[in-house]
Amino acid sequence: MRSRTPRTRRPLVVASLMLATFMAAIEATIVATAMPRIVGELGGFAFYSWVFAAFLLAQATTTVIYGKLADMFGRKPSLILGISLFLFGSLLCGLAWSMPSLIFFRLLQGLGAGAIQPITSTVVGDLYKLEERGKAQGLISSVWATSAVVGPLAGGIIVDNLSWAWIFWINIPIGFIAIAGFTLFLKETVEHKKRNIDYLGAALFSIAIVSLLTLLTETKGAISTLLGLGLVFLVSAFLFLRQEARAAEPMISLRLWSRRLVASCNMATLLAGMTLIGLTTVLPLYVQGVLGRSPVVAGFTLTALVVGWPLAVSLSGRFFRRFSIRNSLRGGGLLFPLGATLLLLLTPQSSPMLAAVGSFVMGFGMGLLSITSIVLIQDSVEWSMRGSATASNIFARSLGNTLGATVLGAILNIGIARFATGSTASRVHDVLESPSGLMQAAGDPLVQDVLARALHLTYWGVLTLALLASAMSWLIPIERRLSEPATRR
Repeated sequence: MRSRTPRTRRPLVVASLMLATFMAAIEATIVATAMPRIVGELGGFAFYSWVFAAFLLAQATTTVIYGKLADMFGRKPSLILGISLFLFGSLLCGLAWSMPSLIFFRLLQGLGAGAIQPITSTVVGDLYKLEERGKAQGLISSVWATSAVVGPLAGGIIVDNLSWAWIFWINIPIGFIAIAGFTLFLKETVEHKKRNIDYLGAALFSIAIVSLLTLLTETKGAISTLLGLGLVFLVSAFLFLRQEARAAEPMISLRLWSRRLVASCNMATLLAGMTLIGLTTVLPLYVQGVLGRSPVVAGFTLTALVVGWPLAVSLSGRFFRRFSIRNSLRGGGLLFPLGATLLLLLTPQSSPMLAAVGSFVMGFGMGLLSITSIVLIQDSVEWSMRGSATASNIFARSLGNTLGATVLGAILNIGIARFATGSTASRVHDVLESPSGLMQAAGDPLVQDVLARALHLTYWGVLTLALLASAMSWLIPIERRLSEPATRR
């Protein structure tokens, strides 16, 4: 089906993969920094959240579709197509004349960004043996940690000294260099035969996922709107399953997703994604609203999470060889509830360092669990299904993020309603919804106490999800040859 890229070219391919990943990873933080300036010039504050939602919805929806395209037509053309579409969207974003136009162009960006993460992980799986992938994946994962630090800084510098359009246009030279690297150094041979593209399946899948994610995120919408979205999801999901069952080359292989190893890895990743998005949601509220610390200190606690993840991925190869893949996976799973337990110790008098330690431990566990799941999935399928299999795991994480934000946000609201009654409840909501609400909350003992108790209830939700993710990691079937350290084989 394909020929391996010569070993001497692999570092150049990985460098190109890192550039492509950086381009997509920095997008979230750099745009968030510049959005106040953009809204000030374009107006339309009511559409603020959709600038982010349009990108994320399109990215999550197309992840699985690009995985299939990479299996059908090769990694290189599919990745270059995605990057090109991302760059075209970036160019148009910088030319946006209104918030609706910016939202549409962000949608185009997201349609291209959906290719980057699944295909870069698939290419690493193609080029490196199972025990070697940790180092290469660690380099790519480190890009996410770097972008978390560089993004806000770069966004601030660009907004203060240049037009906000450059936060989008800065992607263009990076993207062209990445495309050149793939064109020159990524070699693959794909079997040429007539392909039956499942356009209807892709369309139905997109409608089902967009309606589901919108339903989960628009929790404050009118009942009729929510019911309509639910109906669209159910009908499109039913038609999608029927289409995929009879398609000659289904866009989403139900047979692949139903494999025990793939299904269990994806379920563990989904639960882990739910857990971590909860962590990133509640920790800033605790550090700023309960402890009264600055946003910089709150960001530090999350930086510990972002550092722990790629560090674990980088060390995973050593763990595989020393402790075996099975023990590395289960060890990562056990770190989840361990880190979540530390959150239960947080009080209004605690140090932010305790939150940072819990964040780091959970990030390290996620790094081990995510890289091991992807490695196991990739190793369990042939080349012609590796892109789809990898994309299914990344999609599970994205879906978990959406579900987790919804579930834990609901627990937080329930906690506030439980611990604040009457005028106190109105007071809490008024404080939290004001521009400097979190700092006011820390200075108001009554509001601070309600928020601390509601967050403590949310920490129990995080721990519950962490325990479920850990339990699922123990249910993943692993072949005997992978259950012992490499030194014993």
